[in-house]
Amino acid sequence: MEYLYYPGCSLESAGRPYDESLRAVFRVLGLPLKELEDWNCCGATMYMSVDETTSLAISARNLALAERNGGTNLVAPCSACYTVLLKTNRFLRDSPELKAKVDRILGEVGLSCKLAVKVRHPLDVLVNDVGIETIARAARSSLGGLPFAPYYGCQIVRPERGFDDPEYPITMDTLLERLGAKAVYFPVKTRCCGGMLMTTFPDVCLQLVKELLECATQNGARCVVTTCPLCQINLEAYQKRVNRKFGTAFHVPVLVFTQLLGLALGCSEEELGLQRNLVPLKTELVPLHA
Repeated sequence: MEYLYYPGCSLESAGRPYDESLRAVFRVLGLPLKELEDWNCCGATMYMSVDETTSLAISARNLALAERNGGTNLVAPCSACYTVLLKTNRFLRDSPELKAKVDRILGEVGLSCKLAVKVRHPLDVLVNDVGIETIARAARSSLGGLPFAPYYGCQIVRPERGFDDPEYPITMDTLLERLGAKAVYFPVKTRCCGGMLMTTFPDVCLQLVKELLECATQNGARCVVTTCPLCQINLEAYQKRVNRKFGTAFHVPVLVFTQLLGLALGCSEEELGLQRNLVPLKTELVPLHA
């Protein structure tokens, strides 16, 4: 099965390590991944509060392009992109009036959207299409008991995601533990990091980031592993500001899950974009012998 890939704006800029590590992991596992040609910004979450019809049309254009390319599965690693594309599918399916408006807009550029494409998160694809045991058999190294805080963020598993529990997801925990890491107790795994509030209400966002890092370190995590590029940036890039504001001393590596997965699969640090991370991860991998 070939997967169409929608990187979204984040993975072509600040989230580049996510893009690099996702491509590397899919390549090692033999999963065909084809980037969607001529994709556009999903509109993100802010656009829906400005103009619903325009927002849906912007997002639906990507779904229409995927259909035109014969795709049935569109992989969207960014949590905001994943959420917006899912919402678009659902809103247009539930509202014939909105669907008619969007169809007229898409028709102006020779496109149509039949809602035949399923929006997938790579974590869902890896666990439910490939399978944890298949991934474990492909592993070159064990993650050596690395204690990590599994941080899903507030978007990918709720409200109607379907591939994990909306309040206490465990998919990433299970996958990385099977590869030798150890998930610490992390009850805030679906709490918001503040998202774009860092640019509008930074004091609020810094407080949220501080609480997440505090929970991780107090429970013995040596790193935080997330599924969202914006969560990764907020938790990693603003640690110095958090330390200045609250008198803390955080220096915590924050990775996207495909980076840690890629290490177990034998990918190099360069392939996984680990050299781009601001706080380096120090861990000793344990080679696996046949």
